[in-house]
Amino acid sequence: MWIRFNSANPQGGQPGIRVLPAPLSSPSCIEVVRALSADGLGFFRRRSLKAWWITKNQVAMHKDSGSSDTPNYLGRIRHRKRSSEVSADANKANGSKLLVNDRNKYKSMLIRTYSSVWMIGGFTFIIYMGHLYIWALIVVIQIFMAKELFNLLRRANEERQLPGFRLLNWHFFFTAVLFTYGRFLSRQLVNTVTSDKLLYQLVSGLIKYQMFICYFLYIAGFVWFILTLKKKMYKYQFSQYAWTHMILLMVFVQSAFTVANIFEGIFWFLLPASLIIINDIAAYFFGFFFGRTPLIKLSPKKTWEGFIGASVTTLISAFMLANIMGRFQWLTCPRKDLSTGWLHCDPGTLFKPEYFSVPRCMHQWFPWKEVTILPVQWHALALGLFASIIAPFGGFFASGFKRAFKLKDFGDSIPGHGGITDRMDCQMVMAVFAYIYHQSFVMPQSLSVEMILEQILRNLTFEEQQFLYEQLGNIFQARQLLQA
Repeated sequence: MWIRFNSANPQGGQPGIRVLPAPLSSPSCIEVVRALSADGLGFFRRRSLKAWWITKNQVAMHKDSGSSDTPNYLGRIRHRKRSSEVSADANKANGSKLLVNDRNKYKSMLIRTYSSVWMIGGFTFIIYMGHLYIWALIVVIQIFMAKELFNLLRRANEERQLPGFRLLNWHFFFTAVLFTYGRFLSRQLVNTVTSDKLLYQLVSGLIKYQMFICYFLYIAGFVWFILTLKKKMYKYQFSQYAWTHMILLMVFVQSAFTVANIFEGIFWFLLPASLIIINDIAAYFFGFFFGRTPLIKLSPKKTWEGFIGASVTTLISAFMLANIMGRFQWLTCPRKDLSTGWLHCDPGTLFKPEYFSVPRCMHQWFPWKEVTILPVQWHALALGLFASIIAPFGGFFASGFKRAFKLKDFGDSIPGHGGITDRMDCQMVMAVFAYIYHQSFVMPQSLSVEMILEQILRNLTFEEQQFLYEQLGNIFQARQLLQA
């Protein structure tokens, strides 16, 4: 008879094997087992000891009898199957489960598609309503993102001991709202209230002292935080304080650039956002039907097939969408105020079509002899290249972030997609690039009338602006006299 153990034999000899000459039921066998197991039955309960008793006589008797029944040598000792041991019955069961998993897979795709259609429809309606409504949408998205991120490190037990501490987070949030949009939308706000002198003076004063007001609100929140510090809660409170500032940095940096893009022309907001949506949808479907090769460990569902297919689709879509969107003044004209009326402007050279003749050798394959291309389409290719290659790393960053907190999604506000933050991860990266690209390669580098006028409205009082107007009038009159 022999006994095999997982661990090395404490009595010497071959590791893992202990030979016992005594019969299975003899007291000596039981004593040896007890000697090797320091705590008796507890050793078996932890499943650290696996033993099989085999006697040559019993095996020989079984062979001679020719019985087909399997002898029960294990008695009451449990044998735990390894993960690699799969029986035929289990394979059949797995085969039936694969069908269930496939059904769940397609069901998830339908839910995701259904919610995507609703989101795209709502997004299209808000784009139709205009710049102010898009800005309101951005603020709502920011609130949901901040709520999801605030809840990541929230602990119910500590929160009960700190009444009003969650309110402090939102105080910092709305202070950041006032600071960010006060800086980016000051010109539009001033242009909106120019008809009313009293309101204009009030708004001008608020804009002039906007930075001081925001700093005072932040210091008030800082003092509030210090006064709420509680013994044995310091570590949690300071971690929440740092986490709040990180959230504000992540949320407001990208959203501030997004709002700036909106008022430069909806085109510079809609095209980058649409490219991210197209890239996400294309990557999902290419990976769903053709995905075989994993792309990155941070996101196991991402595949090279989905990544490459989405990149090609995004580049083609960028070139085509720019041609379509660039023909609507509602999308290309910048908004100088906070009104909601229709826009009419000179679209500029970027949005004026250029005609190119198709070579004669291609006439038999190409139905048109001439094609129309807007210069902005070449800029759209640069945006499409970034959206397909670099922007997905925002999603990889979010995947790693969720893994660090052992989360599947940031929230569950969008069926099939997770939370708002799950949809905005790539948009955050893309919005910053679109703004920087527009300022670097699209906007004229020299001073313009709009830029000078903005500085005048922001930095001069109403009386100083009147004085400047009178001085300019005198200068124009003197020039007219000299020309006469």
